[in-house]
Amino acid sequence: MSWYRPVAVAPELRDALVCGWTAQVDGVELLVPDGCIDVMWLADGRVIVCGPETAAWPVTTPPGTAAVGVRFRPGVAPGLLGTPAHVLLDSRVGLDDLLGPSAKELATRVTDAGTEEGRLALLTTAARGWLAGADGPDPLASWTVRVLSRRSSSIAELADAAGLTDRQLQRRSRAAFGYPPSMLRIILRLQRFMALARAPGNAALGLADLAHLAGYSDQAHLSHDCRRIAASTPSELLQSQAPDWHGPGSVVDGVLEAGGRAA
Repeated sequence: MSWYRPVAVAPELRDALVCGWTAQVDGVELLVPDGCIDVMWLADGRVIVCGPETAAWPVTTPPGTAAVGVRFRPGVAPGLLGTPAHVLLDSRVGLDDLLGPSAKELATRVTDAGTEEGRLALLTTAARGWLAGADGPDPLASWTVRVLSRRSSSIAELADAAGLTDRQLQRRSRAAFGYPPSMLRIILRLQRFMALARAPGNAALGLADLAHLAGYSDQAHLSHDCRRIAASTPSELLQSQAPDWHGPGSVVDGVLEAGGRAA
């Protein structure tokens, strides 16, 4: 991707951040939902929060528009920003609307940094500070992501394993992720499909085999979810930029065992 560069984060930040990134947006780019929330600086001097998405969305900016961001793993950012994820769903919100004057000061420092590397370093430092000053994400959120990154458990199974009613699980999921666990399951399953397709040893597998490994009932089920979430066919999705969106990592890190099979 000539316009976008994912950047690996320090090991101690990997539980909270998928990656950092820099970009020179070239017209319209279609982004695929991954359950994450991004905090990003734009060339007009703003720092905004990109809420979790429910469907593919186009980024439309003048060619060459600069941007820098950090991408929080599903369920992490709401506790740091003091805002339930469902308030941020499918939206762009100024960071200063959530954090007040400190966010404006951050935006000024990032703008004044002058280079992509300097700006990303400042945003990463800010993220580190937010993490240090917080109690951490809801343990239920972290557990839910781990489970659904590996298998497509039913909502009843999740609720029973967590010792919650379905209604309690739904409420806490909306606060952590922006949507119910059923939607998170769909999004993470598609991320799992892309991670498996990129895994060493899986290059010769066809779509039907990858669909089975990722937890779809069949290839038609995979195709349905691709259309719904990514506005593309499975083949188009794998040929797009989406599988490389997080660099060497993935939202479903840890989903693969040795040999590239789903855990």
